[in-house]
This record gives sequence, structure tokens and C-alpha cells, in this order.
Amino acid sequence: MQQRFRKLLFVSVIATSILLASCGDAGQSAPDAMQQQVMTVGVVTIKAQNVDLTTTLPGRASAFRVAEVRPQVTGILEKRLFDEGSMVTAGQQLYQIDAAMYEAELASAQAEIARANAVLKSTKSRFERSKELLADNAISQQDFDEAEASYLQAEAQLKVAQANLARAELNLEYTKVKAPISGQIGRSQLTEGALLSVGQAQPLTTITQLDPIYVDISQSTSDYLRLQQLIATGQIVTDANNRAQVTVRLGEDSDFSTTGELLFNEVTVDPQTSAITLRARLANPDHIVLPGMFVRAEVATGSLQNAILAPQAGVTRDPRGRAIAFVVDKDNKIQQRYLEVDRTIGSNWIVTSGLAAGDKIVVEGLQKIQPGMPVKTEEVK
Repeated sequence: MQQRFRKLLFVSVIATSILLASCGDAGQSAPDAMQQQVMTVGVVTIKAQNVDLTTTLPGRASAFRVAEVRPQVTGILEKRLFDEGSMVTAGQQLYQIDAAMYEAELASAQAEIARANAVLKSTKSRFERSKELLADNAISQQDFDEAEASYLQAEAQLKVAQANLARAELNLEYTKVKAPISGQIGRSQLTEGALLSVGQAQPLTTITQLDPIYVDISQSTSDYLRLQQLIATGQIVTDANNRAQVTVRLGEDSDFSTTGELLFNEVTVDPQTSAITLRARLANPDHIVLPGMFVRAEVATGSLQNAILAPQAGVTRDPRGRAIAFVVDKDNKIQQRYLEVDRTIGSNWIVTSGLAAGDKIVVEGLQKIQPGMPVKTEEVK
């Protein structure tokens, strides 16, 4: 019995020694295990930089010039001299009106010029002789005055005849209906044989100039006032003429774009939409943008000075919708920051509050970190 007790005691001592040895090893390996748990996160160091700002607004295209072609003389339409839908140039003849009556009027005016010149020549000779005779007291003063009056009247009649000739030549020229501007011509509203009259309500056709082209853009008054405030405080810098660049894109998936400049802001606000109209002029050499099209206009609103940009990958939202970022402090521990963000520029947020230049924002490994946790950092490019 005593021998059995000694064996049990010996086994107990051996087990206790093994347990203590294992505990000692665990105590020594605990710091190593803690070091192994410090994870590496990807960070981006925040830098202040100047950013070119753009605002995307809806717009609608309108023609640079539109001219309705109407006759300036009365007559029968003889010919149409253009292809409907083609491009025409200013001064190009579009129609021919029957010119027979106006050719006759021109001939009559030319004959009147000849007659007036003959009368003027006769009265001028009589007037010059009367001056000589009056000097010799060979005629009375009354005879001289009558000769002078006849001469002056003949001069006036010649001027009237010259004016009638100019009118006849102009009317004859007007029988050739010409394009007042360059552009794309529409369909002809009247056909050959139609009677045309001066001042008629119906135009013969319409010409639309498509290059350049206008785009009318609507901007809310709140955005406009905010932009003006940022310009006044110097946060946004514009060019000397305050004419912003505009890029117009067609459709959601279209790669087509054209650039131009902003011309002016409307001086009044639309009471129905509370919006201000901006007008831009853009190059349209291929006539892709047509009047009436709805477009997306990217308006350059200036350069934001010393902006803080945070990668979108490093900004999340809490259940209340507040913007949150995790920042690694100087002790390499995680801090949670609440941010105020303005807009996106590419893949970055413009941060107005919550971050400063030099902060290291976590962009990789966000799912495994929490505030106060020590981490190692690796800069992400």
C-alpha cells in the first residue's frame, strides 16, 4: 500500500513539472504571437494640391444663325438652283424670279438717263450764254433767271433719272434670290411657277449655320451663388476674362465631344425653375451637334487652391450616412475620422473638413482594422 502511494506521488510530480514547463514556454511565446498579429495596411499620404473644377450641366443646342429667305421683288418663280439639305455659301444664288418686267424697267430708266442728259446739255449751254449776255446788258435779269432755273431743273431731273436707274438695276438683281448667310439649307417651301410677292409671310426656305453652334445651359442659383462666393474668397481662381472652357458630350455612351467657351450668364432668373441660363459657343466642323439636341456640358468653374483630396477607396459611410476615414497616427495606431466631403474629382473626394496634408489614410485592409489597433503601413501608389 505504501509502495503504491509512492508511485502515485511520483507520477503526480512528473505531471506537474511538465505542466509548469509548458506554461513557461507559452509565456515566452506570447510577445512573439502579439508581434505576429500586427497587420500591414495600405495607406495614401494626403497632399494639398490645386484642382481644376468642372461642373456637368444639362444643355440644349441652338443654331448660331438662322436666316429665312424671302423674295424682295414680286414675280413668278422660274428656277430652284440648289439641292435641298446641302451646304450653301453666302451670296450663292438660290432661286431665279422672272426678270422680263424688271429688264424692261431697266431699259426705260436708261432711256430716261439719256433724255435727262440731253436736256441738261441744252439748258447748260443756254445758261452759260445768258451769263455772257447779262454781263453785256444784252438780256434782262428775268431772262437770265429763267435760263438758270431751267439748268438747275435739268440737273435735278438727271439725278431723279439716276436714282430710278439704280432702283431698276437693284430690282433686276433681286430677281436672283441669294443666300444671306452660309450654312445648311432646308427644303424649298415653294415650287417653280409660284407667284412671289414682297413681304410675304411664307419664306422660300431656311438656312441654318451649324459651325460654330450655341449651347444653352441651365445652372441653379444656389450653385451659381456658391461658385461666386468661392471666387470672391480666392479659393477658386478663374482666368482674366472669366470665360470658362466648356466641353460638350452627346449621349451617355458617346465618345464624341467638342470644346468651346462660355460667353455670358443670363441677367435674370427663370421664376419657374430658379435657374440661370449660360450660353456657350462651340466648334462644330462636322455638324454632329444639331439644333434642338440635348447635351451634357462640362463647364470649367476654375481652379480650387490647396484642395485636400481623399481616395474614394478610403472613405466609407456609417449607418447615419456620415463620411468616415481611418487614419494611421504617428504611433502607428488606427484613428477614425468623420469627414465633410464636397464632390468627387476622378477617383477622389474633395474633403473640406476632417483631413489635413500629411495624414495617412487607409485604403487597403479596411475590413480587418478598428480604432486603436496598432498596424504597419505600406504606401499605395
